[in-house]
Amino acid sequence: MVWERIPQLVVYGLVSGSVITLGAIGLSLTYSILRFSNFSHGDLMTTGAYLGIAFLWLFGHLLKGRFGPLSFGPALIPAALCAMVANAALAITIDRLVYRRLRGAKAVLLLMASVGVAFVLRNLVLFGAGPDPLYYSRKIQRALVIAGVRVKADQLFILGTAFLFVFLLHLFLQYTKTGKAMRAMADNPELAQVSGINTELVVAWTWAIGASLAAIAGMLAGIENKMITPELGWQTLLPLFAAVILGGIGSPYGAMVGGMTIGLAEEVSTAFISTSYKPAVAFGVLVLMLLIRPQGLFGRR
Repeated sequence: MVWERIPQLVVYGLVSGSVITLGAIGLSLTYSILRFSNFSHGDLMTTGAYLGIAFLWLFGHLLKGRFGPLSFGPALIPAALCAMVANAALAITIDRLVYRRLRGAKAVLLLMASVGVAFVLRNLVLFGAGPDPLYYSRKIQRALVIAGVRVKADQLFILGTAFLFVFLLHLFLQYTKTGKAMRAMADNPELAQVSGINTELVVAWTWAIGASLAAIAGMLAGIENKMITPELGWQTLLPLFAAVILGGIGSPYGAMVGGMTIGLAEEVSTAFISTSYKPAVAFGVLVLMLLIRPQGLFGRR
């Protein structure tokens, strides 16, 4: 009976892994360029989700209707784009006000600063939106039955959106001048600087991309869960770090694999243990990887 649930849980794991992947990529990019663990990244997911719901409410008055069986309509597209831009601007502003002043300082100081930024962002969300959940949709959505597995149209949308942004990021990193500069700076910041690369511009692009992906991840989490709370980013932070460490710290491609693996591990584990232990599963995978292969699957020694 338990094993019959596995295919359904795999679907849930792929959806959850898609959200974790988008968040983990931004976290990994930040580490690879700036060399510190950004504990405020989860709260950037929260701000992105709340910005998304605000813009969705705004554009919802202008663009009516729904996309077929999806729980949302055309208003989501401009809302998502505006949330990405606004969240990117927020991240760059935080960098200018806080992290830029600490550039070159010890990593532990930057880490502590990011913890402070996380508390500030979370309390700003609480002050502006209150502690009660905000709903992306209250409508009950019918599931499609594919090979005996129930899949909602929103879940297919989440998987497709995550794949699209991962593919676009791959093209950006591999074929654009800025993407190549980011990879060069991740490999050797000092050499990149003496080679004429504008490192501050690369840092700005890093924050913009990471925060944009965090905004999309937060909105997709809101679409899947139907609602968001100010604790969204904090609750997601452990799976994000587990995904980054599993894939290899500083490796965006490793974060993709790590995100999907953590999502699948958390959901499939619920066939055998209580759902309340899902964070423990992520933590267990993190500890196991640190013991067996500290540099991660795609990391370098």
